[in-house]
Amino acid sequence: MNSLNYNQLTIPEATKIQLELKEKIRLVPLNKEIKTIAGADISFNKYSPDVYAGIVLLSYPELKPLSRALVKIPVTFPYVPGYLAFREVPALLEAWKLLLDKPDVLIVDGHGIAHPRGMGIAAHFGALTDQVSMGCAKKILYGRISEPLEEAGSSTPIYDKKKEEVIGWTFRSKNKVKPLFISPGHKMSVEDSLTIIRGCMGRYRLPEPTRLAHHTVNLFRTGELEQGFALFSID
Repeated sequence: MNSLNYNQLTIPEATKIQLELKEKIRLVPLNKEIKTIAGADISFNKYSPDVYAGIVLLSYPELKPLSRALVKIPVTFPYVPGYLAFREVPALLEAWKLLLDKPDVLIVDGHGIAHPRGMGIAAHFGALTDQVSMGCAKKILYGRISEPLEEAGSSTPIYDKKKEEVIGWTFRSKNKVKPLFISPGHKMSVEDSLTIIRGCMGRYRLPEPTRLAHHTVNLFRTGELEQGFALFSID
């Protein structure tokens, strides 16, 4: 896979790419055993062009960290809601190249099809790589929602505003905490995305794959970890 450079795109050009990639998205049941799962996240310093990307691979269902890949690249595509994939995906693709073993499922900190054009970062990444992917976001971007019950594990559908189809889930991961927003990206069903996220919960509000990716990439950004591929040490 060649390096991807979105830096010179205009917003109309980026929209055209999203619509073209959307034609590649397949929302089909995931009929295979999940043995590994990965979380992906990015981080950046304000006023700096550098984007720090991290992918952490875990065993499933044990959720034991196995390996990580960390990359920093400069990005100049503007920060525009609905087009964040054009800032983040190029760096994630570079990290993906370094990851020796690819996961059965990738969870991206962001949205899948719960996006105005159905092409959040998880869907965008999945369409480019043909990787089974889904999004888990901390804030809603698109869709009609209702609050789930306060109890951990409660969920309600996210509906497409135009077609009234279910495109994801509002999910309460812990008692009385703010919900998460789950949606498939590529090669899984809407129902699969909720089932998978339920199997990824640990002690915290965020699922373990993206929580560890977030923690790891921030350590990288602050200079505590080095760029590249590494196996997690076994204590």
